[in-house]
Amino acid sequence: MPVNTWVIIQARTSSRRLPGKVMEDIEGAPLISHVIKRVKESMYGGRICMATSKESGDDVLAGLGRDEGIEVFRGDIDDVLSRYYFAAKGLSAGNIIRITGDCPLIDPEIINRVADSFFEDKADYTSNVHPPTFPDGLDVEVFTSRALERAYHEADKKYQREHVTPYLWENRSVFKTTNVFNDDDMGDLRWIVDERSDLEFTREIYARLYKPGKVFHMEDILAVINKEPGLKKINENIGRNEGFIKSLEEEGVN
Repeated sequence: MPVNTWVIIQARTSSRRLPGKVMEDIEGAPLISHVIKRVKESMYGGRICMATSKESGDDVLAGLGRDEGIEVFRGDIDDVLSRYYFAAKGLSAGNIIRITGDCPLIDPEIINRVADSFFEDKADYTSNVHPPTFPDGLDVEVFTSRALERAYHEADKKYQREHVTPYLWENRSVFKTTNVFNDDDMGDLRWIVDERSDLEFTREIYARLYKPGKVFHMEDILAVINKEPGLKKINENIGRNEGFIKSLEEEGVN
């Protein structure tokens, strides 16, 4: 593993659909703390930075990140691409693993798998979401600092800057992009937290599986759902990538 690889977790408290979601309590700790702790369990979890905004409402996140012993970078609230670019530049990062702060079920083994694939393929960009075959909320994206820099300078659409990576995977003739597939297509499962019902689902999973100091994995969650299929109904009415789709609609992009 190259020593200049950093995991950058983006987070802010001013979520449009569920404000303050990253600080919501799950089993006695803020949601974002669970994200950080699970990322730390990956092989790439030794270098983590939280990229949050300069807004005063995110002071609590910056403080939490420091308490968790990780780096903190504060940048533009809406231009998240620039936030990643300047965070990576300040860290002298050669490669970046992107995780979003609303994924408290993120699996460290899947982080390892996607990042390993990125290095093995010598890719510019690798993810497990193009197409998505893992549950929503286990998303991992890995890219080089060179690709990030090019995106920062050339991406000129609002949605490309808000969602960080579209410029990379929309320009496959420019960047070498690869994808990691799950053995079974589980892309219809929703394990991310964007709505109140998502938070309810996540709390139910944690209530059944969480033990301090131990990490549960995708297979453990699937076992719970198979035993209690009614859990899926809690948030199954919400579509995948609604925020990204809304951004495209606002810009009139088909």
